[in-house]
Formats: sequence, structure tokens, C-alpha cells
Amino acid sequence: MNYIEIALSFLEGLALIASPCILPILPLMLGASVDGGRKRPFGIITGFVLAFTAFAMLSRQIVNDLGIDLDIIKYGSLALLAFFGIILLSEKLSAIFNRATGKFANLGSNLTTNSGDGFFSGIFIGMLIGLIWTPCAGPILAAVLVQIIRQESDAQALFLVGAFAIGAGLPMFIISLTGRKIMSKLKFLTNHAETLRKSFGVLILVAVGFMAVDGNAASFFSKKEIPQNINISGLQNGLENPYPAPQIVGIEKWLNSDPLTLASLKGKVVLIDFWTYSCVNCVRTLPYITKWNETYRDKGLVIIGIHAPEFEFEKNAKNVENALMAHGIKYPVALDNRLDTWTSFKNKYWPAHYLIDQKGDVVYTHFGEGNYAETENNIRHLLDLKGDSTTADEVNSFNQNQTPETYLGYLRSGNADHWALEGKWNVEEERIVAKESGAKLQLNFTAKRVFLVLGSQNKKPVTARLKLNGKVLKKSEIIVTQHQLYELVNQENAENGLLEITASEAGLEAYAFTFGN
Repeated sequence: MNYIEIALSFLEGLALIASPCILPILPLMLGASVDGGRKRPFGIITGFVLAFTAFAMLSRQIVNDLGIDLDIIKYGSLALLAFFGIILLSEKLSAIFNRATGKFANLGSNLTTNSGDGFFSGIFIGMLIGLIWTPCAGPILAAVLVQIIRQESDAQALFLVGAFAIGAGLPMFIISLTGRKIMSKLKFLTNHAETLRKSFGVLILVAVGFMAVDGNAASFFSKKEIPQNINISGLQNGLENPYPAPQIVGIEKWLNSDPLTLASLKGKVVLIDFWTYSCVNCVRTLPYITKWNETYRDKGLVIIGIHAPEFEFEKNAKNVENALMAHGIKYPVALDNRLDTWTSFKNKYWPAHYLIDQKGDVVYTHFGEGNYAETENNIRHLLDLKGDSTTADEVNSFNQNQTPETYLGYLRSGNADHWALEGKWNVEEERIVAKESGAKLQLNFTAKRVFLVLGSQNKKPVTARLKLNGKVLKKSEIIVTQHQLYELVNQENAENGLLEITASEAGLEAYAFTFGN
């Protein structure tokens, strides 16, 4: 938990007491507290905190669900927050801002009149005040919301929300609790308003500086320690600048395990594997990963497969469970169907491996196939095991001249000159679907092996008949029973060829071609 970020959030909330924002709100707070009973102030602060917390957490969920680029939000809101700090430093700008937001106070005065005098009426008033206060506090709210959204867990986000809401609500609570008695004390604020306003303006600009660097102020004050038995420089192609591993978030379901967190795995060596079951490159890495799990699981290694779907059907838990059985995967697998953890790691590749040391830092990464001996040596190094990798020599699955991966749906359609359709087909975002018996798909390719992700729209077996260069293949038919990767061609050498696939009936789905040696 980053306590410095929490403290900054509290101070950012507290800064609002000396900003122009508080001036339109003061009459509402005073009027509501004086007219009501003793319990109303407690209701007011409760309603205020609840309204803001709900708004902040909802914003976090919406941004995560929509996959909005957080860097855009971050730097946009920081620019807005910096502008607000400049407003506080300027008496003229503060006066203009105060006039612009003053109309919300009149609206709030009408809404809070005759609303009751107890605790629950106070909650209603507090929520209304929070709503009225939001347009004025927008710049600070925007920056704080970015901090909340970027947190790797709901718990961390709630701590930041709570710190900011308490900081903003504490002065309001004191005002509402003491009512008219506070009026005599406000002379100090009035006499020193300009100094306080400018001080908080400086505070906000300092906070902007901290968040702009990396959103992690604690890094300025903490010194990372490396366990005595780990020498980061001894890793093969290890990262020059290891960094704290992002948390695993947004998981829809865990397979082979109860839910795990990286925080609970401190002291273990963790290998994160981003994969998806219909990706041929991912499939070719699985024998190595399952072997590492068998060899090093009892020696302190935890492998977590983050299943990040490329196609809609890969979000089906049953499909993934079938893949685990087919490949003998016994380590924990997390279904990252919304790609929340994928985004958290800023990952871009299938497959992708992140090796995390006992302190929780990412110290080595590898993207794509290969480098198995290097990855295993690094696992052994972190586990402080003697000797070298036991991984066998790698087989090169890529030919420089082979046809690249080819998507058939219009969303990512590429290499259009390499494939063609005959008969009736529906071309959709991520797939093409045969609409009649005899519909044909032709592919001009160069490779030794050809794979195609296929499925059945009608959820019943459908046959794909195969020809290569006009001749019926030895394996002339593929019976498509479920959505998965199918091998269509396996030649002796990488050669150019014309593959023809004919649907036996409507409903055959085709997604993407991949190739190998």
C-alpha cells in the first residue's frame, strides 16, 4: 500500500477548504446544520462521503470496462489540476472562478430547504452538496480519479477514495457540527484567505509533479532491497530496471486454483504467462511451461497462466477447461476476459512471459516463442538452484519467408491478396461464416504447416474438405466439433501452395490462419 499517495489524496481533499470551491458551499453547510437536529451533521458528512465514493468507484469500473487509455485521462486531468493550482495562486482568477460556480449554491439552497432535521435527511443533504460541489472541484476530482482508476486492486482504490473524501469532508463536517459557532472563527480564514489559498495552490502543483513522474510518490522516499541470495545482474538478459509487478485484476474465473494475488505470493518466484488457447504460438510454448511447473513447483516457483482471449469464443470457460485437459495444464489459470490484467501489465503479445522475483519485482520478460533455455536458467537462478537449464534444444517454428498470420474477419483483415472466397459467406468482425453447402475458402501460402482456427456456428459437427494444389490431401477432411485451432497442412518442407477449404454445409466458421515449420 502506497501511504504517501494516500496522504497526498487526503491533502488534495483538504485543500478544497481554502479554494474558491468552498465559498458557495459554506452557506449550504451552515444553513443545513443550524436548521436541523444534532444528528444531521453526521448524516451530512456520511451522505457526502458515500456520494463521492460511489461516483469514484463507478468511474473506475466504467473506464476499465471501456478500455479507455489511462495515459490520456492522466495527463489531461493533470493539466486541468495544474490549471486549478494556478487559479489558486491568482486572486483575480479565483474571483472569476468563484462567480462561475456560485450559481450552484443557489440551486443547492432550494434543494435542501425543508428536507427534515434528522440523520437520514442529513444523508440526503450531504449527497446533494456533493453533487453541487463536483463541478467546482472538477480539476482535483479528475486527477484523484485517475489515481483511483490506475490502482491495481479495489482495496487500494478504496483507500485513495476514502482518504480524499475524508480530507474534503472533514472541514465541512466541522462546519456543519458547530453551526453558527464557527462563524466567529471564520475571521481567521478571511484574514489569511490569500495566504492559505496560495499555499494550497503550491501544494496542488507539487502533487501534480509527483503524479506526473509516475503516479508513485513513494519511489522518491523508498530504497529497494534485493535478497542476499539473488543477484539481478546474474540473470540472462534480465531487465536493467526491474519494476514492481502490476497486480492481477478483473479476473472472471480461476481454474485449477482459488483466486491468487501477487501480494500473497511474496517470497515465491512467479512466472506470468499471457496466452490464449487457439493461438498456435502459445500452444507451442505449453510443453515447456508445463514441464517447468512439474520440475520447480515444489522448489518455490508459481506459474500463473493469464488466459487473455483473442476471439469471443475463447471467453467460454468450458472451452478453456477443455484446453487445459488437452495440454495437461495443472497450474493456476485466470480468465482475463475483459483484458484487465493484460492492460495492467501493458502487455501486447501472445505469448508473453513475465518473471517476478521474491520481492515482487518483474526482473525478466520474453515475448513470443523461443528462449526457453534462457527463461529456465533465470527461473533456476532466482530459485538459487545450481546447474544449468535442462530444456532440450529448441526447434525453430518460424520461417522468414513464410506467410504471416492472416485474420479473416474485417476488423483485422490483412494479406487480402493471399485468400479468396467462393459461394455465399458472411464476413463479420472477427470471422467469416459459410452460408451454404459448397462455400469455398482459398489460401495462397508459403509454409511447411498451416493452421486455422475453426468453429461451428450451429454447435453441431460440420466438415471442412481439403485440397492442396488441386489434389485431395491424405487427410482430406476435418470434422469441426468445437472452436479451436486445427492443423490443415503438414508438408515435408516449407513450400508455396494453394489450399482450398470447402464447407460441407452452412455454419462453418473460420477466424485466422497461422503457420509454422
